[in-house]
Amino acid sequence: MDTKAQLLEYLVFYVIAINFVAFAAFGIDKMLAEANARRISEARLLSLALIGGSPGAYAGRHLFRHKTRKQPFSGQLHGIAALQVAGLVGFAVWRTLG
Repeated sequence: MDTKAQLLEYLVFYVIAINFVAFAAFGIDKMLAEANARRISEARLLSLALIGGSPGAYAGRHLFRHKTRKQPFSGQLHGIAALQVAGLVGFAVWRTLG
């Protein structure tokens, strides 16, 4: 397997793993909130989204109905997702033109 293919494979595994972790973190935080226990910080949840877990974060928010109306958390998550989409579009344009 060449280096480029191996790097792509690692990237795919990373994206799957970080999205699973982000999704699970929202579920765990919801469970902790309902139990009035110590919670996962919003900064930690947003950090998981920032490092690639935005789809998992959105899926967790939706499925667990957790942090859907919290501001500025929602705005920050939307901002992270918008930056990631812009970055992906920019990368695609760069790859197409280069």
